[in-house]
Amino acid sequence: MQEFQANAGQAKQVVIIGGGPSGLTAGYELTAAEIPVTVLEKHAIVGGIARTESYKGFLFDMGGHRFFSKSEAVNNFWDKLLSDRFLVRPRQSRIYYRGKFFDYPLRAVNAFRNLGLIETCLIMLSCLRWKAFPHKQEKTFEQWVTNRFGRRLYKIFFESYTEKVWGISCSELSADWAAQRIKGLSLKTAVLTALGKKDKGIKTLIESFKYPEKGPGMMWEEVASRITSNEGELCLNANVTGIHRVGNKILSIESGGSDSQGCCVNVGTHFISSMPLSELVLKMDPPAPEKVRFAADQLCYRDFLTVCLIVDIPHVFSDNWIYIHDSNVKVGRVQNYKNWSPEMVPEEGQSSLGLEYFCNEGDSIWNMPDDELVELAKQEMKSLGLLEIEDVIDGCVFRVEKSYPVYDSTYKEHLQVLREFVEDFENLQTIGRNGLHRYNNQDHAMLTGIIAAG
Repeated sequence: MQEFQANAGQAKQVVIIGGGPSGLTAGYELTAAEIPVTVLEKHAIVGGIARTESYKGFLFDMGGHRFFSKSEAVNNFWDKLLSDRFLVRPRQSRIYYRGKFFDYPLRAVNAFRNLGLIETCLIMLSCLRWKAFPHKQEKTFEQWVTNRFGRRLYKIFFESYTEKVWGISCSELSADWAAQRIKGLSLKTAVLTALGKKDKGIKTLIESFKYPEKGPGMMWEEVASRITSNEGELCLNANVTGIHRVGNKILSIESGGSDSQGCCVNVGTHFISSMPLSELVLKMDPPAPEKVRFAADQLCYRDFLTVCLIVDIPHVFSDNWIYIHDSNVKVGRVQNYKNWSPEMVPEEGQSSLGLEYFCNEGDSIWNMPDDELVELAKQEMKSLGLLEIEDVIDGCVFRVEKSYPVYDSTYKEHLQVLREFVEDFENLQTIGRNGLHRYNNQDHAMLTGIIAAG
């Protein structure tokens, strides 16, 4: 990471692309150190993927963001800014599979009852078989999971949901994603957890987490407020249209409003970017070398949209969220916002749900009209046995582009080309999930912002 040293006689000025967790964290740290900062955010609200959307007084979390971290720096950051506005929420989630609900983390009695004796025995035999004769190479997600859990459990609890999320076969998804996201989790760990043994460090199995009263965007709105009060500049609806450079030095960032009217040139001495790495490279002027542009074109992203339903009943189900492992419906996960925080729902006798549909920008789901998406969501909730259609009194849709950097079979080689090109710039750093093309959590993204500002 470059230190923030300007040329002799030149005042420091940092331009940050992106007003999500990583960009805002970097901006906060820099303005606290009295370094001038301009943050460019293309949306009308801050928070990036961790923003809180609103509709008729109802609040919606785009993805469900637990505030839990093993990082002391991140926990101190959260507590310093919003300590008195956090709720401590119990984690409760389930998996819907073949018309039944499985507790997640798994619990022995519940799992055994749903699977039955024969299926349970077949799962154990499958695990033993793959332990004895594993795939010799673990290049794909399918191979990685099968070697640890057996093929039968892979088919039940991993394949359908994973392919829904990523839109590609598990045989095309890199093992890197499994190693990163479910590292340390094994059949032994799952069985011990199911039997009530305390887990000693698997992050995905935490029992409780902190959550801002009004959703994750509450944190990022507070950070944005601190930046501006420290004389930093925050530009909303500022979509980056050009990145001007001379050799391996960035000179300025050109941004325009979402309505394409007017533009602004943001000059700086140092630049920090959390925008998708491929976009960063492809918007450079003069253009990056052909090899680099080709690599940028090959990086893939997965998008999603949330269909938000307002329900005229006070209690729908007790989970924070439910994973839908059923290929007969398109929905991948269902959030119950009232169970994240009661303040997400303005009417005590009502509830709100968020149905997440994983898709690609421009595909049939992404382009479906909002009213049709709301009808689809209502029908799917009925088919899952979670709601009656007449319970839904209103709905809306929020689309979130480039939410997940895809770890396909070729991503690593293309990412290496881009990293080598970007790291050669003397005054540019990339941070965050999309800036690094790494599927990390909110706290990890914040750490990259802290490091960049250090």
